[in-house]
Amino acid sequence: MSQIKHYIFALLLVVSYTMMAQNSISEDPETVSNSIKHYISQAQNDVNTGNYFSAQKNLEKALDDAVKIDDKRSIGLIHSNIGKLFYLLEDYDKALLSLTKAVEFQRTTNDYANNAETYKTFGNVYMSKRDYNQALEYYTSSKSLFEQVGNSDEYIAEILYYEGKIFNETGKYKQAKQSLEQCLVLGVTDQPNEIDTKATIQLSIAQLNLGNKEEALKLASEGLKEAKQLKLGNATQEVYLALSEIYERVGDQQLSNKYLKQYIKLSDSLFEVKKLLFTKAKSQYLLANKDAIQQQNLADLEEEQQAENSLNQLTTILSIALITILSLLTLSLYKNNNIRLKTNNMLHKKNSELIVAKEKAELASKTKANFLSTVTHELRTPLYAVTGITNMLLDENPKPEQVQHLKSLKFSGEYLLTFINDILQINKIEANKVDLDPEVFNLKKKIENVISALNNSAVDNSIKMHFDFDKNLPEVYNADQLKISQILINLIGNSIKFTKDGDIWIRVYKIDQKDKTYTLRFEVEDNGIGISKEKQENMFESFSQGSIQINRKYGGTGLGLSIVKGLIDILKGKIYLKSELGK
Repeated sequence: MSQIKHYIFALLLVVSYTMMAQNSISEDPETVSNSIKHYISQAQNDVNTGNYFSAQKNLEKALDDAVKIDDKRSIGLIHSNIGKLFYLLEDYDKALLSLTKAVEFQRTTNDYANNAETYKTFGNVYMSKRDYNQALEYYTSSKSLFEQVGNSDEYIAEILYYEGKIFNETGKYKQAKQSLEQCLVLGVTDQPNEIDTKATIQLSIAQLNLGNKEEALKLASEGLKEAKQLKLGNATQEVYLALSEIYERVGDQQLSNKYLKQYIKLSDSLFEVKKLLFTKAKSQYLLANKDAIQQQNLADLEEEQQAENSLNQLTTILSIALITILSLLTLSLYKNNNIRLKTNNMLHKKNSELIVAKEKAELASKTKANFLSTVTHELRTPLYAVTGITNMLLDENPKPEQVQHLKSLKFSGEYLLTFINDILQINKIEANKVDLDPEVFNLKKKIENVISALNNSAVDNSIKMHFDFDKNLPEVYNADQLKISQILINLIGNSIKFTKDGDIWIRVYKIDQKDKTYTLRFEVEDNGIGISKEKQENMFESFSQGSIQINRKYGGTGLGLSIVKGLIDILKGKIYLKSELGK
């Protein structure tokens, strides 16, 4: 706020007007206390007459005396008044520093009344800095303390006025109306006073912005009358502008222009007065502090000189260091550039070789896939004929000596057909030719059917199968049931093959759920022969088995787990293996 504040410099401490000469001050605490009160009173008079330098000197003398007798309550009050003085001089940083010191002493001495006044000044400083949130916080704290003190309606009304003004500034007109109406209720007096007049004008602004034009006009007219009566230039200026806006909104452009001209005229007049007062006050303050300012300027100049010398030395050192670093960097870049050129040439060569190798590998893979597809399809047709004819011969009551041969032929044909189908499945997975085919099905029944289909093989190996389906899971899902069946058949079949006189556990439970989408965990556990840690890493590769001995003893193609992993990848799942030999 670029102007000197002209309002009462309120002091809550009742001061004594007993005039005492400085030379007669003794060390008696009561005498010193009276001296403190005298200096504070004199500072008040100096502020009221615009003699800010004299006010500062009197407050400094009061502070010295208060420190002598360790009068913490007076120390807090003096710091608060120094803060107000700096606030009037618009030196907000020094004001905040002094006010902070004041609060420390006032809290220690439980001086609630003066603490409330200090918080109010804090709010005024932050309002001038347009930090409205901070200002409102301090005003709230000030109100709380004044309410504790009691008989403080006048001071609370003043704070409510400041709050209302902030709410108008920030466009919160309903809150402004509420605060200003409370202010006018608390501040009712027989004669108009400054705070009531200003609150009336601010309330007219709030009512106007809330759409209550008639009430706004009534309040503004009342505020103008009181402002002129009390000779409040700033308040009169505000109400002129408010009346101009009110008449513009009601459509009376002539009156709107009239009050706008009066506002501009008074603004120019007030600006010149404030400029003169501000210049005079500042000049007086600076002249009175001339010696101190000169000493400070000399100290600042010496400090700047030292800083400049240090900066020059630092600049020289940094320049040398920078030149050295740049030289080393240039050399390093030169060497690195040569190395990079050689490396790039080598990489280009290797890349060319890799591209050729990749093309050859892709061609070989494609050729292999085509070959396997062709051969397996060609083999599958006669094999179907062999197994079909064998079944027919077995159904036609062959001779007893022929039955065993026909069964061997049937087993060999079916084994070879399964092997060929597995190769075709692996080939399709590797070629990304397997598509998802989701459909609605009962998962629990599907797993029970798979277990039932494999139960005969389990009984042959004296295996007991256990199925555990999470009770909290729904049974019906929309997924690719064929691929889930293939995965479970391969995994459970694998467990049956390598388990003798044991148990197999099949478990299904929930990992996660998002809306109607479930992430499930399928577990197949057995207590068969187990797999060594060395072999576990390769178990999901094609044609991979535990060992040559296991292959000879248990048979199998080594394609089952590879197919399982491929199908799980297509379903965007993961497969894990945990096993120990003999478990």
